[in-house]
Amino acid sequence: MKNNKGSFNEFNTEQGKSLLALARHTIMKELKLEIDKTRAALLSDDLKNQRFDLHRGTFVTLNIDGDLRGCIGNISASDSVKCGVRENAVNAAFHDPRFPDLSEDELGKIKIEISILSEPQPVEYKDGADLIKKLNPNSDGLILRKGAAGATFLPQVWKQLPNPEEFLTHLCLKAGLPADAWKSSGLEALTYQVQHFEEPPDPE
Repeated sequence: MKNNKGSFNEFNTEQGKSLLALARHTIMKELKLEIDKTRAALLSDDLKNQRFDLHRGTFVTLNIDGDLRGCIGNISASDSVKCGVRENAVNAAFHDPRFPDLSEDELGKIKIEISILSEPQPVEYKDGADLIKKLNPNSDGLILRKGAAGATFLPQVWKQLPNPEEFLTHLCLKAGLPADAWKSSGLEALTYQVQHFEEPPDPE
C-alpha cells in the first residue's frame, strides 16, 4: 500500500488499511457476498477509533489493470471519514454514470484507492499564467467553478496530465466550461491536498 508523503497526513498506514478494508467490505455487502466474520469483527473494532469520525471530504476510486472503473467522492467535509468511504465505495461501484454496475466477477480484479481531502483553500489569481504559477503539480487537487458549473481533479490526475495547461483545459471541459476558460480570472479556483491509500495489485 502506498501513502503519499505530502503535508496533509492525518491517518497512519494501519488506519489506511482499515479504510480500504471498509470500502471492500461495503462493496461485498452490496453484492450480497459473505464476509469473513473474524475480519469483519476486527475491522469493526478498528473503526471505533475516534479518528475515523473526523469530518473530511473523501473519494473512492476503483481501477482494473490500471484503467479507471469508477470514481465518486465528496469535496465537502459534511460526513465522517468512515461514512464517506462507505457511501463513496457504493457510489463508485454502482452509481458512476460512466460505467455499468460492478459485477461479482470483477470484484477480485479491482484495486481500491481512497483519498482523504484537506479543507479546500481559495486561490487568488490575475489570469491563467498567474494561476499556473500558484499551482503545485502532483500535490494540489484543484476545484474550478463558475456559477452552477464546477469540477475537481484529485492530485493523482497530474500523473496522466503533467502539463499544467492540459490539466486545466481538461478540468474545464469536465466542468462543462469552455476549454480555455481557465485563461481568464473569471473562475473560482480552490486547491486542496490529499492523503492517498491504495490496495496492493493483488489484494487478498
